[in-house]
Order: sequence, then structure tokens, then C-alpha cells
Amino acid sequence: MRISPLLAVLMLLPIANPAQADEPIDCNNASTTVEMNFCADKDFRAADDKLNAVYKKVLAQIAEGDLEKPYDRASWEEAMRASQRAWVAFRDADCKGAVPMEWSGGTGTTAAVVGCMTSLTEARTKDLSGRYDVE
Repeated sequence: MRISPLLAVLMLLPIANPAQADEPIDCNNASTTVEMNFCADKDFRAADDKLNAVYKKVLAQIAEGDLEKPYDRASWEEAMRASQRAWVAFRDADCKGAVPMEWSGGTGTTAAVVGCMTSLTEARTKDLSGRYDVE
């Protein structure tokens, strides 16, 4: 079985666990590739958690609506879920597919991929928050 270079790099992320280090990683002063990857992953996890919280609030808001088909809550919820799945597919294709090509597999690839995912996730959160007036 052949493992892609990107997957090999992404598999290294758990190695950069501050709980395993003598001192926690200072993400404001990350200087090594391992530290930058750890900090990028930490930022992405926070952005993803926030998006998931906003998304749940959007679904709850949709559940309160009760219009006639095709604008009923079940149709609206399915449309939102399809939209979110499509957005995740786009984010992953762009960040995990195109971005590594831009870096040609260099040492900054993982941080660039995760940074892209963070940026797009934050933008999606802002978009949903604004459209549905939720925080």
C-alpha cells in the first residue's frame, strides 16, 4: 500500500502534542515545523468547534420554521445539510488537494493545508452566523 506524501505529513501531527513535551508549545512564538503544525491544528480545531456550534444553532432555527413545501422545515433542513456537505467537500478539495500542489510537498505544506482549512472554516462560520443571526 502506497501512502501519499501529504498523508504521511499529516500523520505526524499527533507527534506534536504539548502534553508529551516538557513545556507547552507557545503558539505565539512557534518556530519549528512541528510547533507550527501543532499550532495550526489547534487553531483549526477551535474554528471547527465554533462552526459546529453555529451549524447546530442554524439547524435549530430551521426546525422552528413551519412553511409549506418546498419551504417546509424538513426540506429546508435537507437543503442546509446538502449545502454543508458540499461546502466541506469544497474546503477539503481546495485545501487538501490544491494547496499541497502549491507547496510541492515542502516543509510548510501541512501548516498551509491546515491554515487553509481554518481560514475557510472561519469564513463559513461568519457566513452562517450572519445569514441566520446566530453566534
